[in-house]
Amino acid sequence: MTPQMDNNSTPHDPAASDEAPGERRQISRKGLLKAALVASAAPLLAGGGVALARDAASTGNGPLAPTPECDDGDDPTPPQMEGPYFKPNSPRRTSLVTSSTPGVPLTVSGYVFGRSCRPISGALLDFWQADTNGAYDMAQFNFRGHQYTAADGSFSLTTIVPGLYPGRTRHIHVKAQAPGGRILTTQLYFPNEPRNNTDALFDPELLMNVRNVGNGRQGSFDFVLDVAQTPGPSDPPTTKPPTEPGTSWASGTSYRAGDRVTYGGVAYRCLQAHQAISGWEPPNVPALWERG
Repeated sequence: MTPQMDNNSTPHDPAASDEAPGERRQISRKGLLKAALVASAAPLLAGGGVALARDAASTGNGPLAPTPECDDGDDPTPPQMEGPYFKPNSPRRTSLVTSSTPGVPLTVSGYVFGRSCRPISGALLDFWQADTNGAYDMAQFNFRGHQYTAADGSFSLTTIVPGLYPGRTRHIHVKAQAPGGRILTTQLYFPNEPRNNTDALFDPELLMNVRNVGNGRQGSFDFVLDVAQTPGPSDPPTTKPPTEPGTSWASGTSYRAGDRVTYGGVAYRCLQAHQAISGWEPPNVPALWERG
């Protein structure tokens, strides 16, 4: 049985692995596109980034393949796939830093979907990572925290770019779990990192979209959990005309990189080609829209 969750604890069930022993997942369309960053095996989007699950959801091209599990390689209990630095009972919070935390500021945002491209509300995401010096806090809960997705399946994490330590490239650990579902334990990676080529655990399917913004960075990634869903006429979420004054952005419109719109009286420039849907308004998706 999946453990119950409250605001001060996170589930940890070694038997709740997303993948049975010996089972291998198929590579998703998202994974093939992300692999192009390493091997040029498939085209990139017009905006120069890697594909997100939301792009596949907007085209309605069939069910999504789930995000694969990623083995840390050094975990004491391999079926848990979490490495030696996981701690249960992380605090519930969306920010792992304060104004005085050293390091390069990083915001990671995205969505959690099921197999039929529908967003999952209330999904658990439990993040942990190294500090700017590459060290994990095992005494307290620095750079550890869990949160739940919003009604539209979205999440946002405020943190810093993790530091390097011997044998590994930069990465962020995460456990993801749909309400009542099995736990997916995986890692998120950064593009264009020199150690990506030498880290035996690096998986291009788990690359984030990352861009520089001011003195920090913004990353985006969409999780696809192995949750069966029945597609309905409102998948993706029902589109609706904008209600904000001074808005030219419109749900259902196909935008190309470089297109310009206004939303709530503010101008935005499209960063990568996509079809707009409700919930992805320019202020909500910095991976798709740049202010100005």
